[in-house]
Amino acid sequence: MQRRRFKHVMSFPDDLAQEAQHLRAEAEKLPPGTERHDLERKARQAETAGHIDEWLESPGLRPPE
Repeated sequence: MQRRRFKHVMSFPDDLAQEAQHLRAEAEKLPPGTERHDLERKARQAETAGHIDEWLESPGLRPPE
């Protein structure tokens, strides 16, 4: 059985940024409350994950050769 390959169109940090933007837009549509708070929290987590990934991929963190 062969695996199906998935070609990534966007980079991981870009995908996270788009997801955060989508979550914030959805949160703005909701009245203040638990659901809105949860969506805003997920958006912040996605942004933070994108920043961490960029930081980990930075050239300053490469191991010595």
